[in-house]
Amino acid sequence: MASSRCRVAYVVLAALAAAPFLLLLLYGGGSPSALCLAAARSGGASRRLQYPSVAWSRVPPLPARLGFRSVAFLPARGHARKAAAYLFAVQRGARVIYDADARNAVLGSNLTKHFDVDLDHRQGGGVLLQYSHADPNRTVVNPYVHFGQPSVWPRGLPLHKAGEVGVEEFYTQVFGGGQFIQQGLCNGLPDVDAVFYFTRKSSEMEAFDLRFDADAPKVALPQGMMAPINSVNTLFHSPAFWGLALPVSVSPMAADVIRGYWSQRILWEIGGYLVVYPPTVHRMDNVHAHPFDDEKDIHVSVGRLIDFLMEWRSHKQTLFERILDLSYAMTEEGFWGEKDLQFMSAWLQDLVSVGYRQPRLMSLEIDRPRATIGHGDKQVFVPKKLPAVHLGVEEIGEVSTEIGNLIKWRKHFGDVVLIVHCTVPVDRVALEWRLLYGRIFRAVVILSEKSNSDLAVEVSNLAQAYKFLPKVFDRFAGAGGFMFLQDHMILNYWNLYDFDKAKLWITNKVKESWSDVPLHGNKIEWFINQGDMVKKAIASFPFQYQANYKRSVGEDKIIHCNSEIFYIPRSHIGDFSYLVQAIGSLDIHHSIAIPMLFLAMDLPSNFESKALTKLIYRTNVPSNATFATIYTAQAHAVYPMKVQNEIDFVELIRVMASGDPFLMELI
Repeated sequence: MASSRCRVAYVVLAALAAAPFLLLLLYGGGSPSALCLAAARSGGASRRLQYPSVAWSRVPPLPARLGFRSVAFLPARGHARKAAAYLFAVQRGARVIYDADARNAVLGSNLTKHFDVDLDHRQGGGVLLQYSHADPNRTVVNPYVHFGQPSVWPRGLPLHKAGEVGVEEFYTQVFGGGQFIQQGLCNGLPDVDAVFYFTRKSSEMEAFDLRFDADAPKVALPQGMMAPINSVNTLFHSPAFWGLALPVSVSPMAADVIRGYWSQRILWEIGGYLVVYPPTVHRMDNVHAHPFDDEKDIHVSVGRLIDFLMEWRSHKQTLFERILDLSYAMTEEGFWGEKDLQFMSAWLQDLVSVGYRQPRLMSLEIDRPRATIGHGDKQVFVPKKLPAVHLGVEEIGEVSTEIGNLIKWRKHFGDVVLIVHCTVPVDRVALEWRLLYGRIFRAVVILSEKSNSDLAVEVSNLAQAYKFLPKVFDRFAGAGGFMFLQDHMILNYWNLYDFDKAKLWITNKVKESWSDVPLHGNKIEWFINQGDMVKKAIASFPFQYQANYKRSVGEDKIIHCNSEIFYIPRSHIGDFSYLVQAIGSLDIHHSIAIPMLFLAMDLPSNFESKALTKLIYRTNVPSNATFATIYTAQAHAVYPMKVQNEIDFVELIRVMASGDPFLMELI
C-alpha cells in the first residue's frame, strides 16, 4: 500500500480470533477470572437497566502494553475477540483497518486498486453513484442486484426483501470523501446466509464460484437506506473506528450483521456513509456448514432492528455519548444484551485511552427536507445479469430481456402497494408472497385472520377487510395506488403494465365475479339484511356519492362481488377512507361493501375498461385439477390457485415462469 504520505494500515483476519498470538494480546488486560466475572454480572434476576455514565475527559491514557478494559467482556473464542487487535492497531497509529476473512485472496494482490484507501486525498473530489432517496419507505437494499447477481442475497438482508430483484429506475450522485466504511464483495463464495447456502447447493454440486460484475461502479447509500455489512471484506477509515466493535452476547453469525446496521446508523451522525465496492477478493467455498440456529438472531429481529434504527434520534452532545445512547436503547429493545452495553462503554473508553479522537457531529440529512430529484440529477445504470445458481442447478449465460421486462413492470407498479389477504396459515406462505410480488410492487402488506409479528403479518378479518385498508393507506401516504388481492387469486402483472393507474379497477365485467342481487322477493335473509344496511350507508353518504350509486344500481338491488382483486388509485384514496368511516359500525360484508364503495366513488363508465377483464375465474374446479390445468399466463389474473405451503409455491412459480421467466430465480 505505497503512498506519498505516511499511512498505517492494519489487516485483521477472522482466523486470528482463535490464534495463540491474539490470545496472548487479549489476556494482557483481562484474566480468565475477569471474563467469568463479567459473564456472571450479565446474568441473574431481571432489574432496571443502568444508563452508562462516562466522563470522557477523565479517561486516563493506557501504556503501550495491552491493558484494555473491554477485554474483560470478550468471549473465550470467536470473532468478537478481534476487538483487542483493533485497539492494538489504533494504539499504533492505524488510519485504515481492513477487516477480512483468512480465506480471502485479494484480486491482484493490491487492496488500493479496489478500495478508496486515501480518502483525505479525495475529499470533495470524485463523484460517486448513489442509490436514490426518492422512496423514503425503502430502508434496506440488496447491493448484489447492482453487481449482477439479483438472485443472491447477503447475510443479514431481511428475508422478505430477498425477492426485491428489480434494478434501479435511476440513481443519484454524491461527492466522495465520506465513505468511512467500505464494503467489498467476494467472488467465489459471497457472504450469504444459511438459507441461501443450503437451498442453492446440492450435495453433488461443486464449490460455489459465483462472480460479481467487476466493471459495475461502486455505489453509495444515502441516509435513510441501509445494506448488510460483514466482517469478511470490509475497510474502515479512522472516523469509523468506533464501529469496529463486535457485539459479544449474540451468536457469532449475527454479530457483524448487527454491528453493521448499528454502525451505519451512527455513521450518519458524522456525515459519513457506506459505499459498496465491486469484488475485491476471491473467497474459497470450504465453509463448514453452520446450522440455521446460528443465524436466528438475524432472521428473528433484523427487520425490526432496521425500523428501530430509522426512528432513533439522540440529542447528546458528543459522538460517543450518542453511541452509548443508541447502545442503551438497543439493549432495552432486546437487540443485544446488557453485557454488550457494558462492553461498548469499556470499548469507547479504550479508544479514548489509546488517543483516538471523536469525530465531530453533523446535522442529519434525513431530518431535513430532501431536495427534489430533477431530470438532470438522475443517473442510469443497468446491471448485467451474471450466471447464478438455484436449487443446486447452475445457470449460464447473460439475460437482458428479463431485466428489461422487470424494469418496465417495476416502473409501472413501483409506486403501488400490494395488499395480500391470506386465508391459509401465514407461516407457510407469507415469505413466499413477498418473494413473488415484492420484486414488482413498492411494498407487499400481508393480512390474515391471525397476526404474526415475526413475519410482519397484520390481523384483519376478511369479511371486514375493507375497513382495515385506510390504515394501510395512511402508512403509505405517498403511494400512487393500492391493489388488493386475496391469496387464491394469482396476479399476472406482466399483462397489466399498460393500463391506466389513475382509474379504479375491479371485476365488474366478469360475470362469474360480479352479479346483481334483486331485493324484492328475495328469500335469502343474509342478502335482505345486507340490503338494509347498504340503504342505511348510502343514505349517510354525501349527495354526490349517493347520486353515483343510485344512477348505477338503483334501490331495488345490490351488487355482490367477492372482490378478490381490485385497485384504488391515489385520487380515490380520500373518498374510500371517508366512505368507510361513514359506514361506521354497520356490518356490511366485504363482498357487498367493495362494489358499493366503488359505485359510490365513480360511475362504471369511468372505471378502467380493460384491466381485469381477462380473468380465469372458475367456481367449480375438479378435485384432480392441478396448477398446470388451471393456470394460463395470458390472463390478467387466475382464480382459484390455492397455495398452501412451500411445495405449492414452487409449483406456482414454475407455471408462472411462462410469463416471467426470471421467476425461476426464486426457487
